[in-house]
Amino acid sequence: MKPVRRPLLLTKGKVITLDGESSICEALAIEGNRIVAVGRLDDVRSVAGPDCDEIDVQGRAVIPGLIDTHAHMDREGLKSIGPSLAGCRTIDDVLQRIEIAARQAEPGEWIVTMPVGEPPFYWDGPAGLREQRLPNRRELDRVSPRNPVYIRPIWGYWRHAPKPECIVSAANSLALAATGLTAATPFPSGTVEPEIDPETGDLLGIFAEKSGIPIVELIMLSDASRFSEEQRRNGLVRAMSVYNSLATTGTYEGHGVSSDVFRAYRACHRSPGLSVRVRMTHSPSWGTIGDGDPAAVVSQWAYWASGLGDPFLSLNGLYVDHRWGPDDLVRARAAPYTGWAGYHYDSSLPKEKIKSVLLAAAKNDIQCVALSSDLIGLLGEVDREVSLVGRRWIIQHFGPLTQAQCETAARLGLVLTPLSIRYIYKEGRDPDAPGIDDFMPLARLASMGVPVTFASDNAPPSLFHCIWHAVARRDRFGRAVAPAHEKLSREQALRSATINGAYLTFEENERGTLEPGKLADLAVLSDDPLTCPEETLPDIRSMLTLVDGRVVHRDGL
Repeated sequence: MKPVRRPLLLTKGKVITLDGESSICEALAIEGNRIVAVGRLDDVRSVAGPDCDEIDVQGRAVIPGLIDTHAHMDREGLKSIGPSLAGCRTIDDVLQRIEIAARQAEPGEWIVTMPVGEPPFYWDGPAGLREQRLPNRRELDRVSPRNPVYIRPIWGYWRHAPKPECIVSAANSLALAATGLTAATPFPSGTVEPEIDPETGDLLGIFAEKSGIPIVELIMLSDASRFSEEQRRNGLVRAMSVYNSLATTGTYEGHGVSSDVFRAYRACHRSPGLSVRVRMTHSPSWGTIGDGDPAAVVSQWAYWASGLGDPFLSLNGLYVDHRWGPDDLVRARAAPYTGWAGYHYDSSLPKEKIKSVLLAAAKNDIQCVALSSDLIGLLGEVDREVSLVGRRWIIQHFGPLTQAQCETAARLGLVLTPLSIRYIYKEGRDPDAPGIDDFMPLARLASMGVPVTFASDNAPPSLFHCIWHAVARRDRFGRAVAPAHEKLSREQALRSATINGAYLTFEENERGTLEPGKLADLAVLSDDPLTCPEETLPDIRSMLTLVDGRVVHRDGL
């Protein structure tokens, strides 16, 4: 039997309720897992009663817990598994790190490091080293003669480099021998370019890939580099701690989740439990159905795809995408393992097959999420046969949107999630860019009543970056990103990160604002997002985070 919790009273704060009146109050009371009172201190104290715990938040801002609607939260906890190469400036620096790891390892034990470069973006990668390359097999052999070594490439979407992306990894002689890789090995994709020693004709152990998603790591060295189920589970515990420290209390995995990631979540949910409310959507593995009809399969999924789970972990809906290629089928050979992705590599279909899948989903009341604004027009076609109004279908990762697309989104009741970390912060847009008036039209969408939610994409994991992107519209060099009139107000941005995220999963009556009767998911912040200097918005952290009325993070209060 669980012990009875005493009521909790937060006092002397700036409680930003985000209710319909934009109320700001000084106190908040919690009983069990629900908010029972918000308002003036005396009034709230009378509701909480004399037998309560009290926390003086010292005038700090209190907000509803943030809801990250494209989180990839599982990745965050995987980044600390292997030795870090952050801070390395030369090949010797890299070799010293690997030598230390080799001294601590048992003979024959694999040493798999994180990529070369500075997290979270790895802008320069190997080009950031003085030699502008990774160490080759002979150099790695010198510092690790008893242990196979593999230096991972980056996950290309951390950087979002201009196309074509190029990622690079490296292996020593023992690693090549253990995996049977030689210069005669046929590689499954032409995007992989192994470096060859011009004198001997042997592999140099360095692999360049003209892609953002690795094939060598997934297919050629998968037995060594793969994350185990235990690592995924333990990684989730670490990841939730990070997200809680950034005021995030809920996530939505809009890219869909694969079976290996879902198993890790279920195991973590059983023990030690989740400190983030996790909402997932299904990532289909279309390659497993062979010549079967995808639409027929969707109809068979209806009994569970309409929603399974509990207040902390649920699976609902279907991820759909039309961007696919032969390399995706190559990567899918690693199934059921998915590496950094966390979604099935063969989850996309050719565009001509997508409509029948969408129609089947609509007929079976399955919520769909698409990762491309290109599909908005197709959703309009589906709506002419089966109404989508009220279904809250989702478009994620959008950048530019035409007026016609905005109007269709409003008419169909779509929920939209911009990829601001890429299109505003990493890439930016100048006033003379083609189609600039339609670039991430956040204010226009708000004026049309289209709910916009925010997504970190785990690059980095803080939603305060996304809030800053929407408010400031500045890129990583500090340059203004046009058009300026599409900025959101700070309150609008906070709503995108809270109540709009709850709306996306049909939970706006349960969470997303600080009102009596709602779940006690909230955070006390290091700075006030409504009044702090604009440039400090990305640096905001949580000093106290509550989920379901329980403290899951505390730092300084």
